[in-house]
Parts: sequence; structure tokens; C-alpha cells
Amino acid sequence: MPIQIFDPTTEATARRIAYAPRPSSLAGLRVGLIDNTKHNSDQLLLRIASILEREHGVKAHLIRRKKSAGAAPHAEIVDEVKSACDFVVAGVGD
Repeated sequence: MPIQIFDPTTEATARRIAYAPRPSSLAGLRVGLIDNTKHNSDQLLLRIASILEREHGVKAHLIRRKKSAGAAPHAEIVDEVKSACDFVVAGVGD
């Protein structure tokens, strides 16, 4: 079933988003963790990484911190994660 996404800041329009294909397994993959700077988001992400490594065979993780919760990751983070990771988890704390 297609997913509908609505942006409350603009007029609702129908548009398609090309999602990346999901891997059949996480075994051997590298996860990128994007910390949004909120309290405990780094701890949440490290716990997620531990579970992914222990229970799903993820090979390694890379954690990087954004400049602020409201900002997109800066270009250096995006470039590093694209080259060093197979998938990404972004975390929210509080």
C-alpha cells in the first residue's frame, strides 16, 4: 500500500517519493547514526546500534552529531555517511 505524506506547512499535493530498496538482511551492513543533539539522543542511538549488532548482525556503526535539532546534517556528515554506511538511523532524544 502506498504511503501518503502530508506537509502541514504547504498546500496538500500528491507526489511520489522514491524510497531506497530495503535490504533482505542487516547482517554485515554498516549503520550510520545521526544524533540530533537533543538530550539522550546519543544514548538512544548507541543502544539501537548495540541491538542491531547483537541481534541482526550489523557489522559496525558510525555516529555523527548534527549542529542542532532543527537543522539538516551538514554536508560533511552526509558525504561521510554516504560513503561509509549502508543505512542510517536518525535519533530523537528527550
